[in-house]
Amino acid sequence: MPLKTMVDEQPTLNLTPMLDVVFLLIIFFMVGTQVSELREEEQRLDISVPQVGAASAMTAPPVRRTIHIDRDGQIEIDQQVVSLEELHQILKTARAEYPKIGVVIRGDGRSDLQTVVSVHSACTQAGVTDIGLAVRETSLQR
Repeated sequence: MPLKTMVDEQPTLNLTPMLDVVFLLIIFFMVGTQVSELREEEQRLDISVPQVGAASAMTAPPVRRTIHIDRDGQIEIDQQVVSLEELHQILKTARAEYPKIGVVIRGDGRSDLQTVVSVHSACTQAGVTDIGLAVRETSLQR
């Protein structure tokens, strides 16, 4: 019968993970206490905040406006047919509300280039600097 010559190691308990959890709990309760103290201070003040039915932004964020020019040179913005003067006034009003408003001009490829240039000029005169021109990419085969 073989004799044991080595002594078995005594089992040890690793406390490192337990200490990590304890420290995290301490931090959690410290932060939670700070938040509850802030709430108590807010409740101490006699302020009645206004109530609303549905919370939303005061104004909508500026969106790039799209100007359509059909084959006959008819100008349309927001599903409304307008003249160059009306377009200029609409954009000027929109720019007064949102200084960084952008515009995309979508002209029919068979329309008169002068109309597209006139619309671009009206946008520039209204103070719009973010002007894009919608195009479709094709191959350059001749």
